[in-house]
Amino acid sequence: MTKPIIALAVMAATLASAAIVAAPAEARQRGHSFSVQGSNGRGLVGSRSISRQPGSVAASRSIQTNGGYGYQHSRSANWGDGAYSASRGTTFNNGTSVGRTTSAVNNGDGTASYTSTRNGINGNSRTVSGTVTRSPQ
Repeated sequence: MTKPIIALAVMAATLASAAIVAAPAEARQRGHSFSVQGSNGRGLVGSRSISRQPGSVAASRSIQTNGGYGYQHSRSANWGDGAYSASRGTTFNNGTSVGRTTSAVNNGDGTASYTSTRNGINGNSRTVSGTVTRSPQ
C-alpha cells in the first residue's frame, strides 16, 4: 500500500519540479543593501539593485558615508527590433551630475545611425552622431 503512495508522491514531485524548471525566466530582479561602520562614527551604507527582462536591463547603486559624501548611479538599456538605447547617470551629494545617453538604429538599408551624448560635471555636453555602412562580405 505504501509503495504506490510513495511512487505517486515521487512522480508528483518530479512533475512539479519539471514545471518549475521548464518555465521561462521572463524577468529577474535582485538587490541588496549593506552597512559598514567603524570607530569614531566613520562608516557608510550602500545599496545595489538590478532588473533584467527580455530586451531591457536597469541597475542602480548608491553609497552614502556618515560624513555626508556619496553618490547615486543608475543605468538602463533597451534593445529589440533593430534598435538600441541606453543611458547612465551619476548624481553626487553636492548636486553635480554626469551622464551619457546612447542610441543606435538599424535603418534597414545596410546602414545604421547612432547618437551619443555625454554630459560632463561642469555642465559641458558633447554629442557624437553619424551613420555607418556595413561592408559587403
